[in-house]
Amino acid sequence: MVNPGLPPKSRLVGQPLLYAISVFASLGVFLFGYDQGVMSGIITGPHFRKYFNNPDAIAIGTMVAVLEVGAFITSVAAGRLGDIIGRKGTLFAGAIVFTIGGAIQTFTTGFWVMIVGRVVSGFGVGLLSTIVPIYQSEISPPDHRGALACMEFTGNIIGYSSSVWLDYFCSYINSDLSWRIPLFVQCVIGALLAAGSLVMPESPRWLLDTDQDDEGMRVIADLHGGDPEDPKAVAEFREIKDKVLEDRASGEGRTYLAMWRKYKRRVLLAMSSQAFAQLNGINVISYYAPRVFEEAGWIGRDAILMTGINSLVYVLSTLPPWYLVDRWGRRAILLSGAVIMAISLGATGWWMYIDVPYTANAVVICVVIYNAAFGYSWGPLPWLYPPEIMPLTIRAKGVSLSTSTNWAFNFLVGESTPYLQELIEWRLYPMHGFFCVCSFVLVYFLYPETKGVPLEEMDAVFGEEEYEERMDNESDEDEDETTSLLGPGLPTNNGAIGETGPRRRSRGWLSSMFKSNDEGSQQATN
Repeated sequence: MVNPGLPPKSRLVGQPLLYAISVFASLGVFLFGYDQGVMSGIITGPHFRKYFNNPDAIAIGTMVAVLEVGAFITSVAAGRLGDIIGRKGTLFAGAIVFTIGGAIQTFTTGFWVMIVGRVVSGFGVGLLSTIVPIYQSEISPPDHRGALACMEFTGNIIGYSSSVWLDYFCSYINSDLSWRIPLFVQCVIGALLAAGSLVMPESPRWLLDTDQDDEGMRVIADLHGGDPEDPKAVAEFREIKDKVLEDRASGEGRTYLAMWRKYKRRVLLAMSSQAFAQLNGINVISYYAPRVFEEAGWIGRDAILMTGINSLVYVLSTLPPWYLVDRWGRRAILLSGAVIMAISLGATGWWMYIDVPYTANAVVICVVIYNAAFGYSWGPLPWLYPPEIMPLTIRAKGVSLSTSTNWAFNFLVGESTPYLQELIEWRLYPMHGFFCVCSFVLVYFLYPETKGVPLEEMDAVFGEEEYEERMDNESDEDEDETTSLLGPGLPTNNGAIGETGPRRRSRGWLSSMFKSNDEGSQQATN
């Protein structure tokens, strides 16, 4: 069917290729995890504060959160860009832009140059944070899709933890290098990601959607072990291509408006998952953990040290979902995480309110528990859920909307936190705990389970496949009545003589299972 090119032994194939792709994708999220953490440590440093003339809470909030403005802009554009130049091309562009932004921050000459650097880095982060989850979901097999996405999120938190510890060690440098070195490391990581994006395979689903069938088949074959005649590889190729052709035959539009009209529920669920990931309070900790610990009684470098210890627990908390997400499912993890986070944030506010001698230690414990709960639930799953519930035709656009929602609420929380810490003090934490309760209610009543469902069969999860089949059946009944009036030899639906009738939708595995059960029960009753 396709020329396999190099023999399998000369290149990565099968599981090694899949895990290499996951590690590479994790480097993309490592970047914006690193960027989230790097500012938390340097904004409390004496050399940083002196260089920027002791900025007030609003200036610090703007310096930290303005990155989200850039990320919001490009995350909206990334949907269209990902469809035009592909997933690989968008990854490369995002890495290059991020590297340029990191260089501007490193060699900044003042507040406004730093703002420009943060916005430019935000442009890169917006592209990467949109396209990396799409790329990962389109490469991964359905029974491991959740685990691989959670591994990707672990890379994000390793990036965050690395930046915090680098901030801590650089705080011993008695010059402006104490904050310029952590900023410069962004450039190194961005350059590595840009180089890696040139050698990794393109998404096979994007290749088939753009009629690059030979190349798409080669990538699918490599993911299944390198044999282009492998029955599983051929079956997957056929399933994806059939879905592409079916969507084209249906005349389904690919615009944002068409997406909103047909898939409004999916879009709103995807956007809500990212909104609550921020409203649940994580960036109060990620961006301002040293300030939180200073507020609780840890001062100066000790606050950064506590942040570093917290980040290690945060990393460890992202490991259980590797195993649990494809066994427990998405809903159970999100629900349990929301409960633990709400309790932890409420307790944090309580300890700060009563302000007793052991408040400092109690707040550290509460924050660590909160971070661990977020790390295993609302951290990874809002990056997994949107790309897997969106159909291929509008996946890039749908994920771009959900990711832009993330960055919009990210900016809102990042910009307002320093001000609210001074204005409402301890009340800030139970406020975010209330949003955790709201997220529990939303998931319980509205989020369907997607564990183990192939991307091409997601319509059945949302009941759309059964609805379309019912519409097809009604159309067939009308056609039969028309045909009986016109006679057997005349065509209907303005078709050519000899057409076999309207194109029937291929049945998904869920609806096939339910259909076969229904048929079995009917036969039993007969």
